[in-house]
Amino acid sequence: MCSACGFPALPGHWTDAGAQRPGSRVRLRFIRLVIVNRLLLPYRLSAYDDGVTPGLQLMAPDGERVLVADLDTLWKEAARLAGTPIDPLSPRALPDA
Repeated sequence: MCSACGFPALPGHWTDAGAQRPGSRVRLRFIRLVIVNRLLLPYRLSAYDDGVTPGLQLMAPDGERVLVADLDTLWKEAARLAGTPIDPLSPRALPDA
């Protein structure tokens, strides 16, 4: 259990598969964060990961912050904050894809 946020430590995300060297898992978390923030940008949302606390902080432009445990929860909370469903594979989220 994380003493900072109360979330239990997670075993890892499926995107961490293959992270075998020391520091690889944290590096993958930050790479994933860059991708998530790119997908959230059209909705004026952003995510923050300090690399230590389990989960992510999701932030809205009005200053509201939500601590989410995983990517599934992130997309649900992002839709709530944006006031519209968010599909990370939609043309809006991936305008130059």
